Parts: sequence; C-alpha cells; structure tokens
Amino acid sequence: MSDIPYYQTQNNEVELFEHSYNNQLPLLIKGPTGCGKTRFIQHMAAKLGRKLYTVACHDDLTAADLVGRHLIGDGETYWQDGPLTKAVREGAICYLDEVVEARKDTTVVLHPLSDDRRILPIERTGELLEAPKDFMLIVSYNPGYQNLLKGMKPSTRQRFISMRFNYPDVATETTIIQNETKIDDKTATQLIELAHALRALKDHDLEESASTRLLVYAATLINAGFAPIDACRAAIIEPLTDDEETVEALMEVVRAKIGS
Repeated sequence: MSDIPYYQTQNNEVELFEHSYNNQLPLLIKGPTGCGKTRFIQHMAAKLGRKLYTVACHDDLTAADLVGRHLIGDGETYWQDGPLTKAVREGAICYLDEVVEARKDTTVVLHPLSDDRRILPIERTGELLEAPKDFMLIVSYNPGYQNLLKGMKPSTRQRFISMRFNYPDVATETTIIQNETKIDDKTATQLIELAHALRALKDHDLEESASTRLLVYAATLINAGFAPIDACRAAIIEPLTDDEETVEALMEVVRAKIGS
C-alpha cells in the first residue's frame, strides 16, 4: 500500500471509478486546476495495479502524437507507438489531462475508443486494435477555461461517465495538507482560512483561485523554515496573477490571515 500515492476521498469518486473501470466505461473528470484530479488518477491506477500513461494536452498535440508515427533511424523507417496506442496494446490506463487543449483531430481517434466499439484504428499501419478489458480511457478538463473555441463538444462529452471535482471542504483539505507536508495544526488552519478567503473574492480578475496544490507548496516552504508571509506570496499569490496591484490587494488578505 505504501506504493499507492496518497489521496483523500471526498465523495463517491473511488467507487464510481472502480465501477467505470470494471464495466469498461470511459471517464471524464471536470474540475479546477490543482484540486486533485491527477493525484486521484495516479492513486486509482496504482490501487488497481494498472500502468498509467499520462498525456498533458496542449495546443500543438495532434492525433499522431497520441497514436504514433513512422520515424527514420539507421537508414530505415520504423513505426513508433504513441501513448494511447501503447495503453491499448498493454491494457493500461491512458489519461489525457486538459483534453480540450489538444487539436480537434484528436477526437477522431478518441470517439471509437469511447463508445461500445472500443477500437483504435491505425490508418498508417493498417491495424485495427481492439481494446482489452483492462484498458481505460480517462480525460479531464477545467470548465472554468471553456470558451467557444475550446469547449468540449456534446458529441464527445456524452461518450463518457463524468464526475466533477472541486476544492475539498475544510476538514478534508486540512487532512490533505498535513499528510503531504506534516505542517502543524495552527499553520494548516491559517492556510485553509486564507484559501477560503481568496476563493470568496469576486472583485479581482483571477482566472483561478488558490488551489490545494498551492497550499501544499506554501506549507512545504513554511515547514522548511521560510517566512510564512513570504511563502504565501511565492507559493500562492504570485502564481495567481501577474498584475502588481492585484498581488498587493491579495497580500492584504494574506497578512490578515497568516502570522509573520
């Protein structure tokens, strides 16, 4: 069990994941940055004893990056599987993080894997791979970043079992921070109160609010002897915004919540 990454259960997500896996259902996870989506997937893959291929999607990610391509080496051309193909061949879990960031042609290869066919056509090699029962496709994205250009189409979204993540409640988030960093009770409480105060702010133009991940970073710095106020600025406030006036306004909240 020590090899399983720590994850603190919030609702019924573990049970839902296991049922999805056992019934060969693809899974979509929605939630803000730093709320535990990736850690949850790592935890479940280790718990189930399955190899995990994680792909951080981006604007230039194409279907070929997922499926594979022909390469030239030693004067010869050879085929190299991409992470999605490897996962299908091996009966592993393939996790596409922030899938809406990838190019639209990726949906062409995801659709036949995310319905009852569970197949991966590889046009360049002429193969038609049937996904074994142990294969699982998981995608995630942050609904807060959705716009007309990067929203997930209903025709894709409705192929997945879906679960929504959010930042944990106070007790759960405290447990997570203390387990990750061994920070003392008082400091953990202060950081949680700071996070909730920042998340409640509506008058600042922030794309995201303070995530659990950032709280862990701040606690790690503090635990290592870094000044709490400075740790919060470096680990929480500066990552949230580049605007200097907004930074200073948020630092007033830090000073009100965190001891020097």
